[in-house]
Amino acid sequence: MKHTALSFCILLTAAVLSAQQWNVRDHILPDEFAIQAHRGAGNLSPENSIDAFEIAWKLGVIPEADLRNTKDGVIVAFHDNNFQRILPNASDDVKKKGVADLTLAEVKQLDIGAWKGPEHKGQGVASMAEIIDVLKKFPKRKMYIDIKNVDFLQLANETKEVHRQLILASTNYNEILLWKRLAPASKTLHWMGGTEEVLAVRLDRLEKHRFDSVDQLQIHVNTDAAGKFTPSEDFLYKTGGRLRKYNVLFQVLPWENAEKNNGGSNPDVYKRLMNLGVASFATDFPDVNVKAVKEYYGEK
Repeated sequence: MKHTALSFCILLTAAVLSAQQWNVRDHILPDEFAIQAHRGAGNLSPENSIDAFEIAWKLGVIPEADLRNTKDGVIVAFHDNNFQRILPNASDDVKKKGVADLTLAEVKQLDIGAWKGPEHKGQGVASMAEIIDVLKKFPKRKMYIDIKNVDFLQLANETKEVHRQLILASTNYNEILLWKRLAPASKTLHWMGGTEEVLAVRLDRLEKHRFDSVDQLQIHVNTDAAGKFTPSEDFLYKTGGRLRKYNVLFQVLPWENAEKNNGGSNPDVYKRLMNLGVASFATDFPDVNVKAVKEYYGEK
C-alpha cells in the first residue's frame, strides 16, 4: 500500500509540474496566434469601416464588426445604440437616433470617420453585403462578428458562402447555441467581464455543458496602478488550463488600464498574459500587440 501511495504521489507531482510548464510558445505556432482587432482596427481607424477592416487584415489580425439591422432590415456594422459619440457635430435630434431608426440609404449618408480626424473624413458605414464581398474575394481572411441587434436567421442565410470565415461573438450563451445550429461551419467566441465570482459562476455553468458550441472564450482583464491583474493571475492561469481541456481557445481583452500606459499601449501586459497561458487577444492596439507577440515568440 505504501509503495502504491508513493507512486501515486510521484505521478501526481509530475502531472502538476507538467501542467505548470504549459506555455503558448510550445503549443501554438506564431502564425496561428489569433489577434482580434476591436471594432475593426482598434485605435488605428474609425470603427467598423471597410478601411478599418483592411488595416486589420494587412496587419495579419482579425477585425471585428459590430452588427445591427437598419430600419429597412439591412445588416450593417455599427457599434453604438445611437450617434452621440460618432457624430459629435450633428443635431441633438440626430444624436439621439441610431441605426435602427434609419434606412440603409440614410445610414450610407453618415460620415463616421470625421470624428476621428480630418484624415479619416468621408468614411462610411459598412454593410454586411460589402463585408461578404471582401471575404469571398479573400477566402483566407476571417472576421469576428459581434452581435448587437440583428436577425439571426437573416444573418445566417446572407452569410452562407462565408460561414467558415466567420467567428460569431456574443456574451449571451443562448445566442452562441442558436448560431451554431444555423451556421455549424462557423466558429464562436463567448465573451464575458465581471468579478472573479461572477466569472466563476458563468464558467461553472458552461462547464456543465462541456462548453458546447463555444470555440473561443474571452475574459476582460484590467490592472490597478501597481499592475495587478483583475481577475487575478491565479484565476487566469487556472481558467486557461480549464478551457484547454475542452479545446476552447482562451482569449483576453486587456481593458482600459491593462492595455494603456501613459496614454499609449503597454506591450508588457501582453507578454505577462501569454506567460499565464492566454492564447489569443482582443485589442485596441493591434499594431503594438502584433509586435509584442512576435517579440514573445522570439524570446528564449
